[in-house]
Amino acid sequence: MGVLSSWLARFRAPIPPIDDTLWAQAVSRLPLARALDPPRARYLRELAAVFLHTKRFHALGGAVLDDFWRLAIAMQASLPALPHGPKAFKGWTNVLVYPGQFNVRRSRHDPPTGVVTESDDTLIGEAWERGPMVLSLADVALDIEAPWDGVNVIVHEMAHKLDMLARPANGVPPLPPGIDRREWIATMQRGFERLSRAADRGRETTIDPYGAEAPEEYFAVTSEMHFSQPAALREAEPAVARLLEAFYGPSPADQG
Repeated sequence: MGVLSSWLARFRAPIPPIDDTLWAQAVSRLPLARALDPPRARYLRELAAVFLHTKRFHALGGAVLDDFWRLAIAMQASLPALPHGPKAFKGWTNVLVYPGQFNVRRSRHDPPTGVVTESDDTLIGEAWERGPMVLSLADVALDIEAPWDGVNVIVHEMAHKLDMLARPANGVPPLPPGIDRREWIATMQRGFERLSRAADRGRETTIDPYGAEAPEEYFAVTSEMHFSQPAALREAEPAVARLLEAFYGPSPADQG
């Protein structure tokens, strides 16, 4: 029995398959899925069905979600899970979808002074440990329209979800046997430090400078590039690109 079959056997009722017409519509509109080779495309369909069955979607702030948009989210969330299977979806249930950017209130504590300040951050996506994935539907749509620009909010948040499986998120997700943990840490740390130095000096960078915020953001940002701009990532950070290909499998951008 395969990994997916063993996992599905835990459900008393079978997971509903994705309607053929709906699947064809989604594949035709999602270049990231359309570029996959047939075996990975078939597995993507199975994982997307698992995602739809195990996650609850909540449309907030006037967002309108239909079957296509739920499937489009499930498919893109399943792309980073292809080598890892349904275990990539462990530990959380809800997908919150806003029509566009949303505000999150943050409390920040300054240890030297003891002062706590609050501020609102405007975001297009967020992943909470053991909590929901939060998405801007406008940005999900933009990623579908511009699939090869190095940005994908769902991939970014799924990278965080994979990272959080090892708790806490630190840019080192659970690694398969073929990837040496010490090599991963050293390579990603060097890449993070190079990006941080460049960002501090105000230099233009191929990798989104948001990745310099923290090692976990570096992992998420380079994960986006792996799926949507791998050639640029290979040029900027070849060692990081090699590790991400070992972790995620070939990029759809290289297969299309």
